[in-house]
Amino acid sequence: MFDFFSGFPAAGSVTPFPALLAFNTEPLAHLRLLDIAVIAIYFGMVIWIGFYLKGKSNTSEEFFMAGREMTAWVAGLSFVSANMGSLELMGWAGSAYQYGILATHWYWIGAIPAMLFLGLVMMPFYYVSKTHSVPGYLDLRYGGGARTVAALSFAIEMILMSGVNMFAMAVVMKVVLGWDITFSIFVSSIAVALYVGLGGLRSAIFNEVLQFVLIWGGALLVPILGLYQAGGVTGLKTRILTNLQTMSGVNPDSYLHLWRDTGHFASNPMGVHWTGIVLGLGFVISFGYWTTDFLVVQRVLAAHNLRAARMAPIIGSFFKMAVPFIVILPGLLGLVLLQNADGSRRQLVGEDVVAACTLNSASQPENPAACIAAMQKTNLSPESKQKVLAGGADAELHSYNQALPLMMVRYLGPGLLGLGITALIAGFMSGMAGNVSAFSTVWTYDIYQPLINKKGSDSHYVMVGRLAIVVGVLVSIGAAYLVMHAHGIMDYVQALFSIFIAPLLATILLGMFWTRATKLAGFLGLMLGIIFSAGLFMWVKLTPSALATVALSPDAKPMAENVFRALWAFVFAAVIVVVVSLLTKPRPVAELNGLVYGATVLPKEEPVPLYKNEWAWAVLVVIIFAVLNILFW
Repeated sequence: MFDFFSGFPAAGSVTPFPALLAFNTEPLAHLRLLDIAVIAIYFGMVIWIGFYLKGKSNTSEEFFMAGREMTAWVAGLSFVSANMGSLELMGWAGSAYQYGILATHWYWIGAIPAMLFLGLVMMPFYYVSKTHSVPGYLDLRYGGGARTVAALSFAIEMILMSGVNMFAMAVVMKVVLGWDITFSIFVSSIAVALYVGLGGLRSAIFNEVLQFVLIWGGALLVPILGLYQAGGVTGLKTRILTNLQTMSGVNPDSYLHLWRDTGHFASNPMGVHWTGIVLGLGFVISFGYWTTDFLVVQRVLAAHNLRAARMAPIIGSFFKMAVPFIVILPGLLGLVLLQNADGSRRQLVGEDVVAACTLNSASQPENPAACIAAMQKTNLSPESKQKVLAGGADAELHSYNQALPLMMVRYLGPGLLGLGITALIAGFMSGMAGNVSAFSTVWTYDIYQPLINKKGSDSHYVMVGRLAIVVGVLVSIGAAYLVMHAHGIMDYVQALFSIFIAPLLATILLGMFWTRATKLAGFLGLMLGIIFSAGLFMWVKLTPSALATVALSPDAKPMAENVFRALWAFVFAAVIVVVVSLLTKPRPVAELNGLVYGATVLPKEEPVPLYKNEWAWAVLVVIIFAVLNILFW
């Protein structure tokens, strides 16, 4: 769900949350006292960090920007951790189970080039201008109109996404542990409100570093033990090919290659073409998220100097390339290792089946015809289909998103299972805290200060920021319950990202690299681009056959629509900015110092040894990135 978008929003992998509750299943795991103690200690630690850092968050610079005191390593780990929310841990493990290794694109081509570009090219402008937010840069470059559009859209997006993370965690806890939905929502909300409200961005960053360690520590045993049982890499490949040969319409070998089968939409499980992956994902979605989404950019802006700010994304890129080991690999292992008690392979199905086969009070599908139609698209055995219709498949039918929890339950014993569940909770809360802290900053600096109270004191703005966190959490709770009543949140999340990110990227890039871009062009490009992208989304939503037009092929699937919709929205917004700029008067070049390449004198940095040079580390990242793509071609 987020394409839960490698940072980005994942498509087609997340089950509608009401559907997850449709079957009266037993919890997947039962925690021992030691497991509960591990989870309790985690909650205690995150709240303690908030109280501990409260005294260092009294000024606006300290509260909203962590005093700009973070080292490159702390900023880099927080930069990656802020992105490792529920979408990362749950959505992409499920996507790997559904699509194979193709899901890795959202971690490599969909992240690494953009992270390097942010660190080496864009950070000088963000950092030197001392802006507190991405909308703040738009204000300096294009004026208040573009800033307001970006700030309002970003604030709405962050609150809605926080609600998604909140409800995602609650549902996972319901399915995995049997916890009450409302209990999970309010416990996580109170914890996030406390530690972010008390310690501001500094508290969020320190907790994100803690969460990063927990995620790796809690999830690392799953791929290690799973790979051992599967017989290593060779054994895993062999068993995947054997298991998938029985699936009609699927080329098993395509699950094991990144690029080889993307020459045609119909040749791979995602139904996507390589042009969509490179241009739509690798450029528009990736660059739009990693270089303009304030949720992650804010962490880098908190670095203590420009070199640290440039190094932070590069440091983060090394860890980003490794994340598939704890997210994608468990999904692939699930294809061969997930079994029922009788030894048969556990059936994981997509959102359409779980939603269509919702049980009524008599424990039978409410709409048998719809249930049958949905099941015909899967590889469920005739026996399993009959059990579903008879209301007896409660313990067998699971969604793709449960692949990672199922693997954890399989391999983690007492204590370790608690650590694994804590890793999931940490991922969810990291996403929630990132959204709420970013919302607080944008609300205070880009909405409240310029539009409501321009003459407030520094302490007043800190108070407004703290109140914004409380209000943001409360509104997020409401958004979480709205999601509960939605048929599915895949489209919900995908729409948010594609609608806002692509036009914003076009506006920022043209403003940053073209001195001719004008104030009116920036405002219209961003606003009309958002409207255009929303229009494309609604067109396909109301007329499904339009998918073939948007994604350029009748064989395209929803994932292809996501990447191509972003591409067309970017092109549309860029055309608007260029045309309007050519018809209006630009600002004098002298006024663009610090805002546009070619009109800015960049600060000179003192020479450093090669092992401290950001360009040298970036070259190493590029080499590893190229080797990985060739290795898994």
